[in-house]
Amino acid sequence: MTSKGFLEYKRQTVEYRPVDQRVNDFKEIEIPLTPEAIQQQAERCADCGIPFCHGAGCPVENRIPEFNELVAQDRWKEACDNLHSTNNFPEITGRVCPAPCETACTLAVNDDPVLIRHIEFQIVERGFVEGWIRPLRPMTQSGKSAAVIGSGPAGLAAAQQLARAGHAVTVFEKDPQPGGLLRYGIPDFKLEKWVIDRRLEQMKAEGVQFQCNVNVGRDITIEYLQSQFDSIVLTMGAGQPRDLQAEGRDTNGVYYAMEFLSQQNRLVAGEKITPADCINAHDKHVIVIGGGDTGSDCVGTSRRQGAASIHQLEILPKPPENRPDDTPWPMWPRTMRTSSSHQEGCERMWSVMTKKLVSDAEGNVCELHACKVEWAEENGQWKLSEVAGSEFTLKADLILLAMGFVHVEHTSLVETLEMDSRGNIVVNDYQTSNPKIFAAGDAVSGASLIVRAIDAGRKAAEAVDRYLRQ
Repeated sequence: MTSKGFLEYKRQTVEYRPVDQRVNDFKEIEIPLTPEAIQQQAERCADCGIPFCHGAGCPVENRIPEFNELVAQDRWKEACDNLHSTNNFPEITGRVCPAPCETACTLAVNDDPVLIRHIEFQIVERGFVEGWIRPLRPMTQSGKSAAVIGSGPAGLAAAQQLARAGHAVTVFEKDPQPGGLLRYGIPDFKLEKWVIDRRLEQMKAEGVQFQCNVNVGRDITIEYLQSQFDSIVLTMGAGQPRDLQAEGRDTNGVYYAMEFLSQQNRLVAGEKITPADCINAHDKHVIVIGGGDTGSDCVGTSRRQGAASIHQLEILPKPPENRPDDTPWPMWPRTMRTSSSHQEGCERMWSVMTKKLVSDAEGNVCELHACKVEWAEENGQWKLSEVAGSEFTLKADLILLAMGFVHVEHTSLVETLEMDSRGNIVVNDYQTSNPKIFAAGDAVSGASLIVRAIDAGRKAAEAVDRYLRQ
């Protein structure tokens, strides 16, 4: 029966801890709704004939109308099983996914969409509290082995699926602990790391082994792994950041965003950082170049470190407040978004291009020179031009480059494989030009969403399983 809860209940916003409290720590900031409120929100799902949230909106194809109905009926365990049938890590996507499912919700045509992401979060958290989420061990072992290189969302999903299929799986991670950018890239105020550790315990109980502090390609060769394992899955992500092409780029005090974010995450985790290498925004005038999620994370981290001022620069124009014609429903809309970090305080600027970085007598950055730009379409392509007389200067003690990632790092690990024109690994059904080596996630697609990486990891595991059982 089609639900009519959307006629009775309005979407209830998930609130954050007050700004003056949350900027003093790195704890998660969302305040979960009550189970009763969540059931009301689940009842807003219209159970449409064509669930665009499931098809057009969700890369892992979560069966969203089904788990919404189960929650509305107080059948939480069934909802938890349903959710895990398509998504290995809903506790992660329930926290940090931008929720394209919600913008594809049928209600979003002329109303507020269903609160899908937070319902997902509530289901999985209740599942852990109630003890419903347990290790799923295979009935039999295949006798075959797989090495997974990289322990981000694609690698973890591939590893878990392969272990559940009965294969012996070892995950190799260059950092001290598994998780990839989930652990070292996403700030704790969005994703506390015990969330990752809790799921890793399940994976270890399912037979997945982790070898950390091992940089494949440097500490051990890919050839060695080929001699020891029946298959290899490359899931290193798109680790090559986009650089800034501007005079003075090599000035002291200019860092890639991930250098800054990962260091703070290590400090929160209790890892030791050499004082001479410490990047800290305390009492500094910070400029973040790049207007995406990574830039937003830099803003929130800088605020918590006590920055004197924060500017965030974006070269693209300011997005419109409402859905524009070029991204109609159910597409992901190109609209203005304000994150929790932006709410904590920063000055955002659009259509700005950095021209030059200036250093003081000691070689440390002290100013950023920029100008405004205009965008115009020429022969189907957008081109920018400088606005005459629009030059301006900002004081800068710390500049963080958050302009995205271009492709997988081109190390000896991938140099023998076929690459595409963008520098990504070429695959056919997740199999590379070396039949024994598979690849998935951002290493193949370029930088994308966590939920897409999970989906790619699951599908790569299916391809590896078929290969191993030939």
